[in-house]
Amino acid sequence: MGASNGAGAVAAVDLGATSGRVILGHVDQAAGTLALEHVARFPNGPVRLASGLHWDFTGLYRDLTRGLADAFRREPGVASVGVDSWAVDYGLLRGDRLLGEPFHYRDARNEAAVEAVHARVPFEELYRRNGLQFLPFNTVYQLAAEQAGGWLDLADSLLLVPDLIGFLLTGAKVAERTNASTTGLVAVDTGEWDDDLIETLGLPPSVFAPLLDPGDALGGLRADVAAELGAPTGVQVVAVGSHDTASAVVAVPMRAESAAYISCGTWGLVGVELEHPVTTDAAREANFTNEGGVDGRVRFLHNVMGLWLLSESVRWWERDGEAIDLPALLAAAASVTDPVAVFDANDPRFLAPGDLPGRIAEWCREHDAPVPQTRAEFARSIVESLAEAFAQTVRTASVRSGVDVETIHVVGGGALNELLCRRTADRSGLPVLAGPVEATAIGNVLVQARAQGLVAGDLESLRALVARAFPPVRYEPSGR
Repeated sequence: MGASNGAGAVAAVDLGATSGRVILGHVDQAAGTLALEHVARFPNGPVRLASGLHWDFTGLYRDLTRGLADAFRREPGVASVGVDSWAVDYGLLRGDRLLGEPFHYRDARNEAAVEAVHARVPFEELYRRNGLQFLPFNTVYQLAAEQAGGWLDLADSLLLVPDLIGFLLTGAKVAERTNASTTGLVAVDTGEWDDDLIETLGLPPSVFAPLLDPGDALGGLRADVAAELGAPTGVQVVAVGSHDTASAVVAVPMRAESAAYISCGTWGLVGVELEHPVTTDAAREANFTNEGGVDGRVRFLHNVMGLWLLSESVRWWERDGEAIDLPALLAAAASVTDPVAVFDANDPRFLAPGDLPGRIAEWCREHDAPVPQTRAEFARSIVESLAEAFAQTVRTASVRSGVDVETIHVVGGGALNELLCRRTADRSGLPVLAGPVEATAIGNVLVQARAQGLVAGDLESLRALVARAFPPVRYEPSGR
């Protein structure tokens, strides 16, 4: 949806692992309206250099600033800018200079670093301190790899991707708290940098920037940046839930303590929202994480491989130049009647880019499961496997957190996948409410709008506005 008047406009920069967008948000709480206007979309993805797998951060920054310039041309009254992105990845700086393109979290360098970290601090102790599920690419492991390579000795500051962009826009070196919570170096009980843990791991404490909360202002655009963007003097950059899932959860139109959410894109982030972290042995054994949310909430969730399984399979099939129509592929998958394999969507073999269909076939042969023979069967197998993983993870989240889950909200790109939503409802036995698709951008917009005085109230008030503006689609379980 679009809007033409300038009142109540903010600009959201939303960066995902495969693409980035600049979106104008128009908010009028009194009228009960919330509208998004898409300004720019650009690709994002890894580049393989001699040193490993990296992000093309230079190109990403170029594209997002072009998008912001378009936003200011379209809407000169933009009140603020907010940036969210994927978690865990960062840039190292010396002075104001970036020491190379940031590493991509899927780079293989992290594998050896896990052992190095756990040799100093066993995982059980790490979990007690940071509350994070084990993922081999968490920042704490990446920094151990960085340290082994000698790069950390050259840096005097470290900024996660949204904070790095905020620094380039404003000159402020700060760390937004929800994203910092994914590093593994923030204490789960205080929300502050864990100085003792940082010291134990031999990391330089001076590289970690001061923490700030969603809704806090980083500062105004630098004069040269404002001139380049065509922005008026004084436009603020506001910290949002800069981890994209933190922003997405803001826009989940759920009632407190009764729903689970699945923020479904490249990853499927499956969990519940809590007031306090859960760091029990049972939560650790289930590999659930406690990440920071907006307004001090806790995102108690587990990562499932997500639509990466489908998108990377399609990319592999298209490598010889053949274009694949994804809606047509999903329609064919929905028509598959023969039983298909339900594989372990979280098997580590599916993490790296490459021949995912071949790896799925390999998993099936190893487990005496039917090997998909056609692309439609592969797609159906992926959807069924994701739906089963989502259903099981919701059940575990409910048991480990004590939340009596009554409904499942699916937001993000997965909300458009009717087959996935329907099969998640069937496999979980719970209603699935799909939408909004642009939950991350909406959450980004709402945190900015509240900071600018355009809306007021707690998260439940913001979510009520989302539910009115973007009514979700309901899927009832069929029992199949």
